[in-house]
Parts: sequence; C-alpha cells; structure tokens
Amino acid sequence: MGEICDGMLAMQGKLNHLGLDKSPAKSTAGDGLRERDNEFFKYFYFLLLKHFEPLLSVSRIDKISFDKLFIFDSSTIGLFSQVMKGIGRNPKGEGKKKGGLKVHMLVDAHSQTPTFVKISEAKQHDKNFIQYLNLAPHSMIVFDRAYNHYLQFAKFTQKNINFVCRLKKNAVYEVVQELVYQAEDYSGFGVLKTAHIHLKYKEENQEKTLCLRKVTYRDDKGRLYEFITNNFEISNEEVALIYKTRWQIELLFKKLKQNFQLHYFYSETENGIKTQIWITLIAQLLLMVLKTKSRTKKAFSTVAALVRIHLISNLDVFWVVENSRRTYIKQKKRTKPPNIQTELF
Repeated sequence: MGEICDGMLAMQGKLNHLGLDKSPAKSTAGDGLRERDNEFFKYFYFLLLKHFEPLLSVSRIDKISFDKLFIFDSSTIGLFSQVMKGIGRNPKGEGKKKGGLKVHMLVDAHSQTPTFVKISEAKQHDKNFIQYLNLAPHSMIVFDRAYNHYLQFAKFTQKNINFVCRLKKNAVYEVVQELVYQAEDYSGFGVLKTAHIHLKYKEENQEKTLCLRKVTYRDDKGRLYEFITNNFEISNEEVALIYKTRWQIELLFKKLKQNFQLHYFYSETENGIKTQIWITLIAQLLLMVLKTKSRTKKAFSTVAALVRIHLISNLDVFWVVENSRRTYIKQKKRTKPPNIQTELF
C-alpha cells in the first residue's frame, strides 16, 4: 500500500483527470480497503457485466448446439495470512500453515466471462458450492469430477438443466444398456462406447435412482475418459467436445494469476482480500471489453501491459492498443523544393 501511495504521489500532476486533487495518504487508502464492504465491488462487477453483455456475447463456439453453455470450477490462491484457512497438512517443526482462499467461478463459455463468483476459504469442499448455481432450463453446464453430487444431478434433471462431467473412478453404478462402438482391440482415438447407467442417491432418507448416459472416449494421446450426462439427444462427439471446452476456465484462472497481482495482497483482512479479488475481476472484464471493441489481434497479456504502462497517462486507451506498433514513416527526399510561400487562407 505504501508503494502505491508513494508512486501516486510522484505522479501527482497526472491525477487531475482521475478527479483527484492530490494522492491519498497511506492510512486513508488502507482504511478504505479495510472498511469499504467488498459487496460494493461485487455489485459493481455484475453491473458492468450486464452493461457489456451484448458486446461480449456475439461469438459462438463451433459445433456446440447450446446457446447457453457454462463452465464451473474453482482455483486456490495461497495467502501468507491465516485470515482464511488454507488446505493441506500442518508443516513440521515451528512453521505455520499458510492461509488460502478459493474462487468458485461459473463462466459463460461463449463470451469467456465469469457470470457467477463465490469466494470461500480453501478448506471448504468444491461440491458444496454447486447448489448455489441458478441456471436457466435447457442450458448446459460442464465441470470436473470434483463436483460429483448425485442429488444435485437429480435436481438439474428435474429442472431440465443439462450437464456433462467426468465419472469418478470409484463410482458404483449399474449398466442398464451398453452400446459398443469399437472393438476391444481398437487402438485409435475417439468415442469407444456408450452406455445407459443407473446411480443410487439419497433424498430425505429415501434411496432413489438416477438414469444417466456414460460415454467412454480416448484422445489422440491415448488417455481414457469416462463422461456422464443427463442429455440423451446430443451426439457422443458433442459430449466429448463440451467437456473439452472446460479447459477455457483453466486458461482464465491462469490469465488472472499471470496478469494481475494475486501473488500478494494489500490487506490482511478478509474484506480487503475479497475486495482485491473483485477489483481483479473488474479489471479483467474491462480489458476483455477493450480487446473486443478494438478488434485487436494482440494477446491479452500485451493489452494488459499497455494499459498498465499508460494507466496514469491522459491518452485514449483504444488509440494505445490499436496504434502501439505503428512507427513514423520517413518521407522520401523531393527533387524539387516545396513551395513554402505563406497564404492567408
């Protein structure tokens, strides 16, 4: 916080276009980060998301039949403070266990923007947060096998919400009907077989049965996957393709950690830590808008670096992104001297 305030003090002459008469004191900035409720920044993020939704939702993923395709996952961020409890065992000796938080995120796969975010302590299990999702009927959601929750799968099915995820290795199920696509000695890649399976789950102390579809798939590297879905209409290839889009959220988490300062936090309070997460998401959203509106082919990291360099400069940010690689073209020498006579009009 001291670095930020001292840096702004050195550039005090450039702060007028931000509406600041002078740079804030360290204590003032620290009080604001600690005492201003992070819910304000959460509200502001979703307000911006709603405003820019028409701009960011124009693209569609090829060969996907769902207009509403969502990816759900979480990412762990380590903390040196123990304000939020981390995961893992306590270190040996006199060392202290690090804190940590988890960012649970629902991403619109077509626009690649988070539409649901929940921040929790890292010790809480992932599957507990899938119940907070509010999805529209006939939408599709994809997630990893860490979110296997059979009761929630049944609720999705009752609400006509489609899902695709991986089957746990120790899952107990009954094969009702099996359709073999390839022979057992087939060594190629693609869909190997599909089956209708029954899974048992409990609801209000009553055992019930959930009917799902299992697709066995082998990729071009020889890795074997077992996908389950409650949709029996789309092709087996689309089931595999939908799960492949889940990698987008891993790239988004990587983008956030590489381009924003999430390796350390400016506050040691839970409110300040959550505030910095929301500010990071706001910055990421605005950079996505900038990249989309400018139609630049530059990488996201390049756009982020340009904005970071010129953050306090009174320049048109679109001009910076669109013209950063243009150079001055020297004019050729003229054989005849130009007419330099002045004119009134």
